[in-house]
Amino acid sequence: MEDIAQEAELSPGTLYLYFKNKEELYASLSLRILQYLLIRVEHVNDEKDAGPEEKLNSLMEAMYDVYEFDPLIIINMFHLQSSETLRNLSPELMDEIKDLSRKSLSSISKIFKEGVDAGLFIDRHPVALADSFWSLFSGVVLWLTSKKLIDEEKDYLKQTLDIAFEIFRRGLKAE
Repeated sequence: MEDIAQEAELSPGTLYLYFKNKEELYASLSLRILQYLLIRVEHVNDEKDAGPEEKLNSLMEAMYDVYEFDPLIIINMFHLQSSETLRNLSPELMDEIKDLSRKSLSSISKIFKEGVDAGLFIDRHPVALADSFWSLFSGVVLWLTSKKLIDEEKDYLKQTLDIAFEIFRRGLKAE
């Protein structure tokens, strides 16, 4: 926290007025990316002339846009979600993260529900489909981030996400 305060030209005490620890500061940065995710997914849902398959395509584009919005913050958010750090956050911050996460996943699941109801997607629970989609996205991002540490020259994220989403799309189609 002292290094962060120094870089921000603040006293450490000032930082501690807003954040109880470094983890809480990092977690608060996730709010911005979660807000952007929600806006993008709601925009996809608001496409009145688009059917479920078109919305799925738009959702896939939106996910890449969310990554591009702030790659470092989304990677930190994925690490945060997979750690015990969430247990150490203030109840207020945790409530904000939960609320934005629920709204985003609910909005994603609406796209899948629409496709299931239209008989275009396999008959599975829309929330489970949304969770699977989110897991696919976060898994690919985290995997390729760690892979890039080995070879900084390689950046296959867009191509790998395209392949992963295509496989997901094919598996999603109703027989």
